[in-house]
Amino acid sequence: MIVNKIIRVKKNSIAEELEIEEGDILLAVNDKEIEDVIDYKYIMSDDYIFLKIQKNNGDLYEYEIEKDIDEDIGIEFENPLMDKIKTCTNKCVFCFIDQLPKNLRSSLYVKDDDTRLSFLSGNYLTLTNLKERDIDKIISYGLSPLKVSVHTTNPELRFQMLKNKNAKNIMKILNKFKGTNIIIDTQIVLCKDLNDGEELKKSIEDLKNLYPNVRSIAVVPVGLTKFRDSLPKIHGFDKESSSKVLEIIESFNKKYKEEIKTNFVFPSDEFYIDADKKIPEHKYYEEYQQIENGVGMISLFNWEIDEELKKNKEIDKNIEKEYHIVTGYLAYENMTNIAKKIGKRYPNIHIVVHRVINDFFGHTITVSGLLTGVDIINQLKGKVENKNLIIPDNMIKFNEDVFLDDVKIRDIERELKSNVIVSKVDGKKFMKIVLGGSYD
Repeated sequence: MIVNKIIRVKKNSIAEELEIEEGDILLAVNDKEIEDVIDYKYIMSDDYIFLKIQKNNGDLYEYEIEKDIDEDIGIEFENPLMDKIKTCTNKCVFCFIDQLPKNLRSSLYVKDDDTRLSFLSGNYLTLTNLKERDIDKIISYGLSPLKVSVHTTNPELRFQMLKNKNAKNIMKILNKFKGTNIIIDTQIVLCKDLNDGEELKKSIEDLKNLYPNVRSIAVVPVGLTKFRDSLPKIHGFDKESSSKVLEIIESFNKKYKEEIKTNFVFPSDEFYIDADKKIPEHKYYEEYQQIENGVGMISLFNWEIDEELKKNKEIDKNIEKEYHIVTGYLAYENMTNIAKKIGKRYPNIHIVVHRVINDFFGHTITVSGLLTGVDIINQLKGKVENKNLIIPDNMIKFNEDVFLDDVKIRDIERELKSNVIVSKVDGKKFMKIVLGGSYD
């Protein structure tokens, strides 16, 4: 049984006013035991609730609360899910976790496939462990948008790729959401000579037939580390094969833009860079519903920088600053161009961009978000002493200061003798840092 222990009570909240405290345990809401966080959020959205709380000393308290609909009473739990996490039962041939070396932090090896995390955190799930009761709950509670890893709509190929007999049911499950209020953003991790080419075309057409419930498709290239010795042979994408992927997607989007007024299929930035093609402009990505997938991230960042450079005309152009920026192979050219743009607008702001190659996972991993502290230290030693070093926050664990290899920000500062500034991947906030401000 999961114990719903309260670990935080927000200031000036209803819970604080009622003297609910850290360490108290939520037993029931409206005389119903809470199965998980989705149950909790759904029941708590009412304007009248009845709580049963067990205090630290074991005493039982009951609270009748009248509030605005959807008003949060201000408590957080030790276990955010309020239930055990549903782990992945697949053995995907391209699984990134299976390609990790040993002795990284334990949380990196957890394979989740939990609908609730898709709704709450934007995690992608495969739907292979979904039961009819789960589908009914998603629909009745309106858990939307969902993020679903499809990879292919071909039942036999999906079984081959996920190594799970339930993988064959993807279209049957997705069809259950047709005509409901559930919006689904899908993902295809593309493996060369496996689910690309004609298979990709079929998957796109099948998913488009579920529009508008299926709102978009992100197509991303498989990530291959150097730790694949005992895993199936999979090929990555080069310039020629990336160009072919873009041609397929662009041909569909040209048609869909006329039919349903949306691009519908969005390739990740990696395909454009690998194909040596220009990344589309800001408007192409519409609502940026696939931004977490690296889809449109460069375009959005560039647009935000340009918008900020149009402003701040009152700021002294003679402001003198120097910054060093850490980035990966993929974003290096773009960040170099941004540095030049900023330098042109503010001639006395000097920005040096450092491209860090991923020796830890292998040179085929080119995104900034998978760089490790040890690679940053090894490659920048002696180059940034007594300098301000800007590191994007996608390199470190959410709400913490630790990299994938457990190197901490303070380790970087000590080893490189530099001042580290962590910046969100947000053009406006980045510019506030560069111009000497903060975005707290």
